[in-house]
Amino acid sequence: MLGVVTAAGVFGSPAGCSSAGIAIKESLGYAKREQLVDKVQTARDAQAQAKQQFSSALAEFVAVTKVEVKDLETQYETLRAAAEKADARASAVSSRIRDVERVADALFSEWKKELSQYKSDSLRSASERQLNETRSRYDQLLSAMKQAESKMRPVQDAFHDQVLFLKHNLNARAIAALDTTVSQIQSDVSSLISDMEASIAEANRFIDQMQAGAK
Repeated sequence: MLGVVTAAGVFGSPAGCSSAGIAIKESLGYAKREQLVDKVQTARDAQAQAKQQFSSALAEFVAVTKVEVKDLETQYETLRAAAEKADARASAVSSRIRDVERVADALFSEWKKELSQYKSDSLRSASERQLNETRSRYDQLLSAMKQAESKMRPVQDAFHDQVLFLKHNLNARAIAALDTTVSQIQSDVSSLISDMEASIAEANRFIDQMQAGAK
């Protein structure tokens, strides 16, 4: 009996599939450098969307602490939906960062390997300097992205806890209990947004530098 040939069977691991996809795009004229810039742009946009959603979820949480008991269930549903959207945005950010890493790894690996192909020492040195400069800028970008990414999980956990607590305690006592956590959550979200803004700015600088270098 013939077995089913899967993508994993053709290309190996998921990482292998990703590498094959990058190579195929390059063979069609979509250079790794351009792929990296596009992935960084997509990751930047995902962070901007997540930033907006976390701000919205915080606003809904604060609204819960001020609502009348008779309206609490409706506000709870709004908060639950906002928290779920924040989860989705956070997952998208993490996925986009992984995409950036995969393309960057492929680009820098190829670039470093091809240095040995130069016959001219001066051109090899110039290319190596450019590689090191680009890698340094990329490392700054990735560090900023991961710093912002690391701040999302604690905020998500805090929202989940509040949503779960409200689910079983739709009363005045629940509102009073939530009110005591407002300041901490506001502080956590503020820190998250600050790091996201720094990461978005770093992404913009990286994109500008990469595009300028391509001219």
